[in-house]
Amino acid sequence: MSVAEPRTERWYRAVWRWHFYAGLLCVPFVLWLSVTGGLYLFKPQIEAALYAPYRGVAVGAAPLLSPDTVAARAAAAVPGSVLHKYVLPENPADAVEVLVGKGSEEFRVWVHPQTGAVLHQAAEEDRLMRVVFRLHGELLAGDRGSALVETAACWTIVMLLTGLFLWWPRGGSGLAGTLYPRLRRGPALFWRDIHAVTGLWITLGALFLIASGLPWANAWGDYLRQVRTITGTAAGRQDWSAGSAAETLTRAKADAGMRAMMSEHAEHHGMTMHHMAPPPAALDAVIARAETLNFAAPVEVSPQTAPGAPWQVRSQAENRPRRDSAEIAADGTLIGIQRFADRHWIDRAVGYGVAVHEGAWAGLANQLVNLAVLLGLVLLCVSSVVLWWRRRPAGKLGAPRTLAPLRHSWALVALVMMLALAMPMFGMSLAAAVVLEASTKRLAPRLREWMGWRSARV
Repeated sequence: MSVAEPRTERWYRAVWRWHFYAGLLCVPFVLWLSVTGGLYLFKPQIEAALYAPYRGVAVGAAPLLSPDTVAARAAAAVPGSVLHKYVLPENPADAVEVLVGKGSEEFRVWVHPQTGAVLHQAAEEDRLMRVVFRLHGELLAGDRGSALVETAACWTIVMLLTGLFLWWPRGGSGLAGTLYPRLRRGPALFWRDIHAVTGLWITLGALFLIASGLPWANAWGDYLRQVRTITGTAAGRQDWSAGSAAETLTRAKADAGMRAMMSEHAEHHGMTMHHMAPPPAALDAVIARAETLNFAAPVEVSPQTAPGAPWQVRSQAENRPRRDSAEIAADGTLIGIQRFADRHWIDRAVGYGVAVHEGAWAGLANQLVNLAVLLGLVLLCVSSVVLWWRRRPAGKLGAPRTLAPLRHSWALVALVMMLALAMPMFGMSLAAAVVLEASTKRLAPRLREWMGWRSARV
């Protein structure tokens, strides 16, 4: 036996344990994220069905109400609210969607474009797809939930990489069991092939979905923002969510600014504003100008929040590379337009990544490819549990016994260390796992045996 073999064996056991730990942590989260993510993929179709009753409601030759009248009706439907966003209708016959708010709380109101009747209203954060979004990214638990999801996502990267390394065909293996599973060779080989082949086909797509979702994560997203601030690459408004807590603060700040502006206008004109809507002339002029920009729908128009500040017009298209924005003065004068192509390359890269992540970049084909990856992740989770259950050591929780030692495991160990530096939540949880294992081996020998940990250093 050569001198190198024992060391190679130890590195291999380390890789195997990390794969097992990653699986223990990730399986419940991967199942959860796959289900909620799969549902969110079809947000356009789901919302089209949910809000179909509010499309094409205008009938006959009756004139359409002015934007200021529509905004006033929406604000009156939620006492004490002010206009936050006016959504340009895609079709003049559709109900107008208006977002009004009180502090950080927003309500979406559907107003009939001819009669001004309120057809429907809902708290923005209680709408189905907003709930699914927060379930997916934060487990409805705010920053703590985001931290859990982020940690699980980082460990899933390790699980995929270590799994690919442990499985990678060696010794001239054929296509069977590599590109397609052997289905009639008994249950043991069946589940092994299902797990391995599925992992091969979906790993690249799964890694992309995880990486493109990290900018939303609380810790990694803040890490990215700090790096961009230090390097001077942060330019303009961030076009992706920084978490529900940050969004709440942003809404509250904007609401305070809008109320201050309306109070200033009311005092200037010496009148009392019964309905908390912007000055009619300004809203009508801005909407009229915004309609000429031909931005991708839906387009949101937001009032000014400070004296001299412009009104904001932003496309909120699902396909983010189509999102353009503009600033318009209160008299309807166009101040400037920012196209997606004008943004910093990091913002554009994140925009494309998010669009693909949400299945919006290439329409139905994008949705179906993402869905296939998510179904593959579910199959990976199920098959991993079956494999572990069938091969688990009697009376122990630990990973099944390793097979043959593999060389070059140190390279994967080095890669994991680099990931620990690049992803803070993973780095901290990995350090905690190493300390826990080391202390358990010394202080709790029975637990060590139950976990299946050997006394090796690695």
